[in-house]
Amino acid sequence: MKETNDLYVRYKETSQTREVTVYDTEELYGERGSFRVLQFADGAVQGAMDVGHPERILFEYPRAIIHLMEFNDPSFEDVFIIGHGIGTLAGYLEEKRCKVAEIDQKIVELSREWFGYAQDNVRIGDGRRLLEKEPSQAYDYLIVDAFTEQGTPAHLSSREFFLTTRDKLGSGGAIIMNLMGKGVLDKRVQAIHTTIGEVYAYTQSFVLPAEGSRDMQNILLMGSDRPIGYQARHMAGFIETELMPGYVIRDNSFMVEKKYGACRG
Repeated sequence: MKETNDLYVRYKETSQTREVTVYDTEELYGERGSFRVLQFADGAVQGAMDVGHPERILFEYPRAIIHLMEFNDPSFEDVFIIGHGIGTLAGYLEEKRCKVAEIDQKIVELSREWFGYAQDNVRIGDGRRLLEKEPSQAYDYLIVDAFTEQGTPAHLSSREFFLTTRDKLGSGGAIIMNLMGKGVLDKRVQAIHTTIGEVYAYTQSFVLPAEGSRDMQNILLMGSDRPIGYQARHMAGFIETELMPGYVIRDNSFMVEKKYGACRG
């Protein structure tokens, strides 16, 4: 174990295509404690665990997603997740029927070795391809939490993709997306929200406030064919927001990343 600038590096892999680091730290976003972090080269933290309390969910966005799921369908059972990370959401849902798509086998191995992920429900491959193979009306919720350096992959935000998600959801099911963007003025986020609205009767958007208006922010988008509810006090700091209309994203408006190219999820 190497110590670098108060970080204890547990694992690091560097190649021409990526850099992945697992490290321990005694401070995370201003909180003192004992934390283990999975991070990529662009500095984006993909997951973090409180070593002393591994069941604790540190980040706001999975807590908000869990509230949206439980509030809108307290009896839900079947969930499909695109994007594994350290397995925070899937770990919380271990009593449910949960299937996870992750494109990178190494990420799954790290989640098991360093973060204690123990379930056998992760399938390796592109999330859209794997979802397309699932039966119609099989799921209560679809969660999209996958990123490239450019943001959410294009083929996971097109109208055709959302039509696929609607086919895989049962009556009253919903899709929830975790995005990163520059708040309500982010044109890409606006476009994804508008595109979801082309497919689902009801949409809702939430933003986690940041210090500066140009800072990157977590944004949650939800789509369903029934009204969406929530309790503000359980949204982990996310607030409801209104997004300006954007363009509709279609598969034929780009090469679909050369037919579902590599992405984190």
